[in-house]
Amino acid sequence: MADLTNSSSDYFLDYEVPADQVPDTTRGRPFFVASLVIAVVLVGIMLVCGAGNCLFIGSLARYKQLRSLTNLLIANLAVSDVLVAAVCCPFLLDYYVVKQLSWDHGLLLCAATNYLRTVSLYVSTNALLAIAVDRYVAILHPLRPRMQRRTACCVILTIWIVPIFISVPSAYMASETPYAHVGGHAHKTFCAQIWPVDQQVYYRSYFLLIFALEFVGPVTVMAVCYVQICRELWFKDVPGFQTEQILKRLQRRRRTVVVLILVLVAYVLCWAPYYGFALLRDFYPTLISRDRNSLVAFYVIECIAMSNGVINTLCFVSVRNNAKRLKRAGKFPLRLVTFVAAKSVDEGEARTSSLRVTEDAEGARR
Repeated sequence: MADLTNSSSDYFLDYEVPADQVPDTTRGRPFFVASLVIAVVLVGIMLVCGAGNCLFIGSLARYKQLRSLTNLLIANLAVSDVLVAAVCCPFLLDYYVVKQLSWDHGLLLCAATNYLRTVSLYVSTNALLAIAVDRYVAILHPLRPRMQRRTACCVILTIWIVPIFISVPSAYMASETPYAHVGGHAHKTFCAQIWPVDQQVYYRSYFLLIFALEFVGPVTVMAVCYVQICRELWFKDVPGFQTEQILKRLQRRRRTVVVLILVLVAYVLCWAPYYGFALLRDFYPTLISRDRNSLVAFYVIECIAMSNGVINTLCFVSVRNNAKRLKRAGKFPLRLVTFVAAKSVDEGEARTSSLRVTEDAEGARR
């Protein structure tokens, strides 16, 4: 549900449309097509994010050898996506598709759904940022010790605490608003973040803060990290004699970085339209058409943004037989390891190999 601005008496939403002339967005082919897209996306989120991430979390809980730092960071993504898939998506499917934009579950669930979705988004963003920084340190500074358990716990707590606090307005401003279509028949209830017109300055300031803190800033830092990582892996020669084992490890690292870059690109492609539409709607509303199709377009953009969780799940979690690593731990129906975290053992070997190569090179020079 969107972040919107509303005059409680005269106008509905922030499109300056009189309350008795609100167009029925649920009529016509555009909404029918949009509802199909939304239904497919939400069902996909429930199936892929729900099932896949639950299996991944279960594998981490069962197998200690998979609990690397990178795995724990990815687990934050998994937990946030599972919460949305299990708690939010069923209500959203009912709201968008079954009831056709009518909320019948009360104000408490309306606020909780908005709040949980917002927290999940910011947790995912912070986790992706932490993963990028972790990869940066591991690859560009291989001899530097990894962060201690206490530091890792602080990072994970920060990933969650910051979104929990900055998402409070999404729950506080959530509102159930009955609205009438042309003809005066009030038969639907709108559920969303609704800010009064007299608090428009506060809303815009809050939105710009969130936009900088949870989109522009993280995307910039992640892009810089991956550019530096690419320079290190593709454009710098490995010192010393390059054995076949070292070359294979380098190829695995390159594949890992390619996946991470694809995750970043997918994140930007999914969420940039959402933030872009919100910027136009809240700061340049005259540039957006005020007919019903503009609202339908936003609903589709919003659900496409949510589908980023599916992409993350498919990129980070691969279902494959990992018998060599998990054979001693017992049988597991689907042995799940992350594409990135499966390299945790290799990273330890890489640091040792780098040290040996450096020592050998220095010895040869002497």
